[in-house]
Amino acid sequence: MDTLDRNIINTLQNGFPICASPYQQVADTLGISEQELLTRLQNLLDTGVLSRFGPMYHAEQMGGALSLAAVKAPLEEFDAIAECINAFPEVAHNYAREHALNMWFVLATETPEQIQPVIDKIEAKTGLKVYNMPKIKEYFVGLKLEA
Repeated sequence: MDTLDRNIINTLQNGFPICASPYQQVADTLGISEQELLTRLQNLLDTGVLSRFGPMYHAEQMGGALSLAAVKAPLEEFDAIAECINAFPEVAHNYAREHALNMWFVLATETPEQIQPVIDKIEAKTGLKVYNMPKIKEYFVGLKLEA
């Protein structure tokens, strides 16, 4: 990642313009062409520097719910259990952790009341206890890269 890549990431974390040509507006701010911005964003995604580029929605403000959950997945069945859990449309993402609770995932539902039934279905399908860790307080941690 070079200085321009870091500037792109820092700039985009401050918001994305709502206009007819948002990428052009960001590119103008950075002093580069729209094509260079798009190429660099795609490269950051392709190389895994960025895992995603897109909006972050406040599900709770829209009436929905998010919750962090975890299971103790036996290592010999880890991939099969991950595939099973990931098949639920409410599972936003899933990742391994070096911990007794070694598989963590985020549930996203249209209403708060839907979280527990989804957990019940995952438990029934996997045979594992799901540890639900709903958000109590939200913190925003801004990341700014040194340019």
